[in-house]
Amino acid sequence: MLAESSIYSDKYHCDAIGSVPSVVLCVSKTIVQKELESESFSRLWGRHLARETQRARFRSELLSRKTVAARLDGWLGWPEKELPAKGEWKNLALELAVSPEALYREIARRRKLQT
Repeated sequence: MLAESSIYSDKYHCDAIGSVPSVVLCVSKTIVQKELESESFSRLWGRHLARETQRARFRSELLSRKTVAARLDGWLGWPEKELPAKGEWKNLALELAVSPEALYREIARRRKLQT
């Protein structure tokens, strides 16, 4: 879902960049507003907004952590998160806002402690 806030605003600017091949479905604001009158759609919309709020709070809390170790601990503590495959570590470093090298060192440190 993109530009949720525009549903409730006369003017709103939102840009998006597809970083991978994507399929986009455009739905007019009028149709979404009409659907919000439906109880089932309103319930789904409310759940979606709640999840987005949770993700934003999680990201804010995560990025407030000072060390790579603390950020990785926080990320791993989010429900259903586990260390991705090695080929995905660079993406994880981006998500944690740390250098890939610093993340690799932290993962290596943790693996050494496990042995």
